[in-house]
Amino acid sequence: MAKIKDVAKLAGVSTSTVSLVLNHKGYVSAATRAKVEAAVRELHYVPSEVGRNLSLNRTNLIGVIIPDVAHPFFAALLHEIEIALYQYGYKTMICSTGEKKNAELAFLEMLRRHTMDGLIIGAHALHLESYEHIHLPVIAFDRYLCDEIPIVRADHRQGGQMAAEALLKRGPRHVVQITNAPTTHTTAHEHEDIFAQHIRQAGVRLDTVVIPANVLRPKDFANAAREIFERYPDADAISGADLGAISALREAVRRGRRCPEDISIVAYDGTYLTRLGPQTMTAVVQPIADLGRRAAEAIVRRIRHEELPSLAPLPMTFQRGETC
Repeated sequence: MAKIKDVAKLAGVSTSTVSLVLNHKGYVSAATRAKVEAAVRELHYVPSEVGRNLSLNRTNLIGVIIPDVAHPFFAALLHEIEIALYQYGYKTMICSTGEKKNAELAFLEMLRRHTMDGLIIGAHALHLESYEHIHLPVIAFDRYLCDEIPIVRADHRQGGQMAAEALLKRGPRHVVQITNAPTTHTTAHEHEDIFAQHIRQAGVRLDTVVIPANVLRPKDFANAAREIFERYPDADAISGADLGAISALREAVRRGRRCPEDISIVAYDGTYLTRLGPQTMTAVVQPIADLGRRAAEAIVRRIRHEELPSLAPLPMTFQRGETC
């Protein structure tokens, strides 16, 4: 395999001149540039991407931290982010923090050492003090890290209202909400708060079943669904993230409860899972494709020191299904 010194020898120039030609930097006469380009073609020389990036102080690599790559919502989001970053000329390094101690801090240290150009944080950020005054290209997804770091998110206040209104139309007497642990710093908590506010204002009983922090496995949502029916056998309406809502539907069927005749269920996120079963789930749908593209655009702009686009929360949509 040809090396840069072989190109320089054949073209009769220095290796630094070859580097200037390949990186389109500095002044090189047209005649010299032509000799270098001819030598590159003759030797079939392929420049080292690592070496070129080091000379330009860049890696063309962006890290994305998510809680669990197997979770349907985060898998779909990651798919959109990766496609969008590739179109900008960047590759994606993925970190799934589930069951990995200090993985989040390890990626942050990689950013500090310039082994990646930027970082999109979609994990639950258990070390908020590490993000204060960081002054590096970081974008948060649905998480509050600090005042200096922008957040890409959907309009969860709208989403919470949509979920509550859908259930209230069914005239429920007892609503159970599956919620995330309040210890996590996620803006998605807004939809849970708004949902609860609307249900209580309507004079309807509301109880909650809490999923522990950073627990995203299907079996944990199945346990939560069983807990609902054992603790609140008179519940006639349930709301929760997709996995929780689907688990509740399955548990209801197992117990002979008809949906929506006996119990109404609204899912939150609206991933493909809500459309796979025998009943299409009624769901509040996050704009996952738009969120992925916005996160990619925002981090690229931060890397390039460009002005950010508007990061106002993106609107939710509603999927009319057969469970509510």
